[in-house]
Amino acid sequence: MSFHFSSSYFRFLLLVLFFRLCLSNNHFHDHVLCMDDERRALLDFKYGLIDETNRLASWVPEKDCCNWTGIVCDNITGHVHSIHLPATVPFDEYTTFRGDISPSLLYLKQLKHLDLSNNDFGGTRVPSFLGSLGNLRYLNLSRSGFAGTIPPQLGNLTKLRILCLGSFHDKLIDSYELTSMRNMKWLSNLRLLHHLDMSGVNLGKAAHWFQVINTLPSLAELHLSGSNLPNIHLHLASLNLTSLSLLDLSDNNFSNSYVPRWIFSTTSLVSLDLSWCNFHSMIPNSIGSFRNLTSLKFLHVPGNDFMNSSLVLQGLSSIGGNLISLDISYCGVESLVFDSLHNLTSLLSLDLRNNELTKTIPKSFGNLCNLRHFDLSGNYFLNISLTSLLESVFKCKSPRLESLFLKSTELSCHLPDQIGQLSFLRSLKLDWNHISGPIPYSIGRLSFLELLDLSNNQLNGSLPDSLGQLSNLIVLDLSSNLLTGVVTEAHFAKLTRLKYFRGMHNNLTLRPSHANWNPSFQLRVLSLNSWDLGLQFPLWLQTQRELEDLDISNTKISSTLPKHFWRLFPKLQFINMSQNQIEGRLFDIPAMLGLIDLSSNKFSGQLPQLANDSSPIILHLSNNSFVGSLHRLLCSYGHKSVESLDLAHNHLSGLIPECSLKWPRLKFLNLENNNLSGRIPRSLGSLSSLGSLNMCNNKLSGRLPVSIKNLTSLQILQLAGNELVGRIPAWFGRKLPSLKILNLRSNHFDGNITRELCHLTDIQILDLAHNNLSGDIPRCFNSFNVLSKKKKPTDNQLLFLQTGNIMGTAKLVTKGQEYTYSTILGLMMVLDLSSNNFSGSIPSELMALQALQSLNLSRNQLIGRIPENIGDLKVLESFDASLNQLSGELPMSLSRLSFLSSFNVSFNNLTGRIPSSTQLQSLNESSFFGNKLCGDPLTQSCGKVVPDRDQKEGDDGSHAADWGLIISIVLGFVVGFWAVVTPLMVGIIHKIAHFHFLRNLRHMF
Repeated sequence: MSFHFSSSYFRFLLLVLFFRLCLSNNHFHDHVLCMDDERRALLDFKYGLIDETNRLASWVPEKDCCNWTGIVCDNITGHVHSIHLPATVPFDEYTTFRGDISPSLLYLKQLKHLDLSNNDFGGTRVPSFLGSLGNLRYLNLSRSGFAGTIPPQLGNLTKLRILCLGSFHDKLIDSYELTSMRNMKWLSNLRLLHHLDMSGVNLGKAAHWFQVINTLPSLAELHLSGSNLPNIHLHLASLNLTSLSLLDLSDNNFSNSYVPRWIFSTTSLVSLDLSWCNFHSMIPNSIGSFRNLTSLKFLHVPGNDFMNSSLVLQGLSSIGGNLISLDISYCGVESLVFDSLHNLTSLLSLDLRNNELTKTIPKSFGNLCNLRHFDLSGNYFLNISLTSLLESVFKCKSPRLESLFLKSTELSCHLPDQIGQLSFLRSLKLDWNHISGPIPYSIGRLSFLELLDLSNNQLNGSLPDSLGQLSNLIVLDLSSNLLTGVVTEAHFAKLTRLKYFRGMHNNLTLRPSHANWNPSFQLRVLSLNSWDLGLQFPLWLQTQRELEDLDISNTKISSTLPKHFWRLFPKLQFINMSQNQIEGRLFDIPAMLGLIDLSSNKFSGQLPQLANDSSPIILHLSNNSFVGSLHRLLCSYGHKSVESLDLAHNHLSGLIPECSLKWPRLKFLNLENNNLSGRIPRSLGSLSSLGSLNMCNNKLSGRLPVSIKNLTSLQILQLAGNELVGRIPAWFGRKLPSLKILNLRSNHFDGNITRELCHLTDIQILDLAHNNLSGDIPRCFNSFNVLSKKKKPTDNQLLFLQTGNIMGTAKLVTKGQEYTYSTILGLMMVLDLSSNNFSGSIPSELMALQALQSLNLSRNQLIGRIPENIGDLKVLESFDASLNQLSGELPMSLSRLSFLSSFNVSFNNLTGRIPSSTQLQSLNESSFFGNKLCGDPLTQSCGKVVPDRDQKEGDDGSHAADWGLIISIVLGFVVGFWAVVTPLMVGIIHKIAHFHFLRNLRHMF
């Protein structure tokens, strides 16, 4: 009993001692602060950073630094062991640190973990003093905007296990020098290194990079993606990387043609990524080497040229028991590849995108019943049905396929009912094919389906009600098909998870059976362009409080907007309600909207204001009935982010206010077809980003402001149909070098065209018609490099924002009629100088503008001949030189203009035969009226010229001089000369009488 008592007492004492220790430890930690010198060091480090979002708000001297954000201390000593301050997203301006890394970190003697990844240190160099933090085990500076050479002092960190120096250069490539390294020998000191990531570091001059890597026996993961590696060794005497499980050499354009043998000797490899390395095959005698990689689970080799797939991939079947992910997309492999894959029974993911596959999948492929992800997009399965293509997959007793991608495969078939057998499918993408017929009712059996994309096909018929049973569906895209019929709430019955619905460009009508239908989903994206939603604004739409992107353009809505419309959608960023008949006044536009397109409606009243801090990128209100001044919109708040403003085709009036300084990011401004008057404001010159300016068809007057010369980014300038006066400024050619379209048509500009205008080398459309310009047409127009085909257009779309082409429209006279061009405006090549007072001849230099499609010189005072080399304008479709004073014959080279469809030389002084060509003879007679021309298509025939006998003899080859003719000419000259001169030698009375006689004689005739 005594023993039992003593043992119990002993246990009691131990329990008391344990609690006292716990209390003392808690008491200790309640009072222990981090080391004073380490706290000061961290504060100095903080002061060197630019922390715009105050992420380090907890870093104040009054608090224990061990409790600061991102700081971890040793539980006993209190020394700082870890600084963990990565940004969430690389280069995110709202979360990243900038500034400098302070050397005060050297006071943190026990620092083991330093992570500053995803920040932006502005192209500075990696601090060399980091090499003195001798206790570091983990160093991550990847994607933090460092540049220059990596310091070799990092080789002193002999305790490092993980080193991440990979850079993210997408933002920096134009601004900073890429991070680089020439000598990698210092890496040999890091014998304990387990993980090395130098992706994106420029190793192009590190000739012995692999010999250095081969000295790291503990290395398990090696990431050298996109490192500009100069070469890769085919043979090695010995391989020390016995622990290497992950090798990523992707995105390196190796000069070798073969995948080296040593890779297949690294038997510990679990993951191998050789994507986009420009390999063509394995090295000789290494065929089948995959069988050595018995641990391999992930093999990714897309973007290599493996056309002879049967040899390259031989041996894959031998590792079929382990391989779970295989990516051989963009490799040029043919259908024979399937024969090398039939034993890969463990395969979960197979990516065969963009190859040369044309045949159905063989039955042996049915062994891959564990397959979860299968991507065959971008191949060529023309005239193959989906049923036959996937026959082996359908034959699996229990197919486990979760994602099937067949985008852009040229499938021309119906959707089979068997699609419902793939009951585990979560993603089905069949977009951009030629699939026709109805959507099968069996689609409703895919109860796990989360993504269904059938867009850009030829599906027809009505939507099956079974779509409403897809209770897990998140993304539904049926856009750009031929679907018809009525859609009701039954089609959405169980779609409680639906977030993205795109159904535009079909002929569908949405008619819920209940007016108060309240959908069970909350959408983020809804696009119903070209549906019939009825005359009233849909009530059910007002329940979608999560909407971010809404497109209900061209949906036949003709009512007014609901009261407090903008408040209904607090998260809305993009809205397109164009091409409806929506009436009433537009309420002031709130903040957070990125795109607003309300064009082609019946909005009236004053323009809206933009709310404070509003940030629309694009604001299109054209083709409405807005009235009044621009002042309310242009001079309101919240427009600093607007890049595109379209107010064309309204009833706006008054002066253009001097508020341009408030629109610093504006790239596109369209005010055409309004009633604006007064001068063009000088403040317009402050819009340094402006690329397109259209003020056509207003009542603007005065001269062009000199401040326009500051618009050096301007590509399109359209001021046609106004009352502008003065000369076309000489500085256009020097100060606006990017101009591609200059349209000053129908104004009152006068004077000559200066040679400086010829410096507009990128010009594609030059329209100066219907002005008072005079003088000669400059011969230097052949310096227009784009029109003369010396230079290709830099961008046929000219101006492009995230939402697409926004270059607007232009009215051009081509082929004798006025056309409005929009989508193909950037492809037009036009020179129109008609209806001015130009004189002199047509410069032959114009015939060097071989890209011209339309040339109009009509209604001027041009003289002389049409240049003989007009046939050099081989793509010319329209030529008009009517109502001038041109003479001579039509050039025979006109017959070479095979695209000519409009031609007019009427009312000149042209003579002779019309050249023979299919184009000229198919024209109307009116194209040649008012001349002395003959031949088809005119009724006036030219007749046959019959040579006289002497001509025939001459034609026989005598070519003898006609002395009779020569003597007659000489005698006539002598007699005529003395008949005039002799009377001048007599008295003045005889002279006067003689000239009176000659004058009377002239009047008689």
